[in-house]
Amino acid sequence: MSPSHNRVYAADAARLMGAELDCVARALLPDGVGDVTPVQVAGVDYLGFETAAPLTGDRLRAVSVLSGIQALYQREGDLLRPVALERPDRFGSDLVTIPKYQGKTNEQFTRTLLTVTAMAGAWPERYLDGTMTVLDPMCGRGTTLSTALTLGLDATGIDLDGKDFEAYQAFLTTYLRRHRIKHRATTGAVRRQGKTLGRRYDVELAADKADYKAGRLQHLTYLNLDTTRLEGLLPAAQTNVIVADTPYGVQHGSHGDRLDRSPVDLLDRALPGWLRALRTGGTIGLAINRHVAPRDDVAELLTRHGLTVVESGGYGGLRHRVDASIDRDVVVARKG
Repeated sequence: MSPSHNRVYAADAARLMGAELDCVARALLPDGVGDVTPVQVAGVDYLGFETAAPLTGDRLRAVSVLSGIQALYQREGDLLRPVALERPDRFGSDLVTIPKYQGKTNEQFTRTLLTVTAMAGAWPERYLDGTMTVLDPMCGRGTTLSTALTLGLDATGIDLDGKDFEAYQAFLTTYLRRHRIKHRATTGAVRRQGKTLGRRYDVELAADKADYKAGRLQHLTYLNLDTTRLEGLLPAAQTNVIVADTPYGVQHGSHGDRLDRSPVDLLDRALPGWLRALRTGGTIGLAINRHVAPRDDVAELLTRHGLTVVESGGYGGLRHRVDASIDRDVVVARKG
């Protein structure tokens, strides 16, 4: 497993990665996995698991997508035989790790949230081949957006905070230029019925110059506006996955307009607009602070909005402590 720079998160890393592996296996490994347990070999910690068939092809690609995987070995007696990973990543990890700021969500957890949410939907294989579309309607400074780009996915982000919008726009534009990644970036206003509601930042890009020339592009859009006022602004039923790191009710986790709203009340107001964009068979994954958004309350809210909460397997094992004020959990639900 990759070491985590967050000490508290690292303490739960093996358990959380085991839950993530269970979610991936249920979706993409027909025979599943068995006996997922931490093991130690020569003083080094690993996560061990059993499979009914060798990890090759699509099975290997499924395991390679795990957020915390550093290297994979097949155990042969007392020896470990390296197995080359087949990651879907199209950009380096620095696209996600370079931005540093107070309150940034752990990058490994962001990828975990996106992965387990994608696995609960009707098209988990799209997470591996780059054809999945992602919406983060509370995207802040864009950790989810950059994670989606890294995986080769199209992404849309929404946030009301103008400073976050400007920070992400400046970072991504600079990153693409410095790495000489072929792209086209535009900015403009978001209007509805002649009224300006906010700003937008659109990027077309490709990790490979040949792909860019051939029109095989990734697309990113960041809308700087109120996430509760999306009617008519997003294409209907075009999104495969929605993920959101909801307000935690503490200063470093939420800011601006969000501080004046209960997280559950805010979700209740925002969900209709989000769900209009979600395809039938699509999923929504919410990271919550159980101190201010109890899991049962969030699950009941999602059910009331016509979704089916996923509780089985690894989806019930993603709770962990961030600090004394944040008891974080993940709630995933499916549309239709």
